[in-house]
Amino acid sequence: MDAVGNKPEKRFKCGPISASLWAQNKIVNGEQIKLHSIHIDKAYKDGDQWKHTTSFAAEDLPKVALLANEAYRYLRLWSADDTDESGR
Repeated sequence: MDAVGNKPEKRFKCGPISASLWAQNKIVNGEQIKLHSIHIDKAYKDGDQWKHTTSFAAEDLPKVALLANEAYRYLRLWSADDTDESGR
């Protein structure tokens, strides 16, 4: 997901589940815009080693939903700060 040394713009955690927001600048129609992607995963221990998965049990889904909502809220509030008074 990330190149060596890159860090997510924002990270939310709920127990072993985390949502990382990644930002990437792109040129669209001659303008530079910031696009975001979200990666949600779950940490678990396999013996002595920590691993990550993007598969979730039914019991994990409320936490996944909470983190997805927090990520969406962060992005929408962040976007609102960058608009002018006309809403653009």
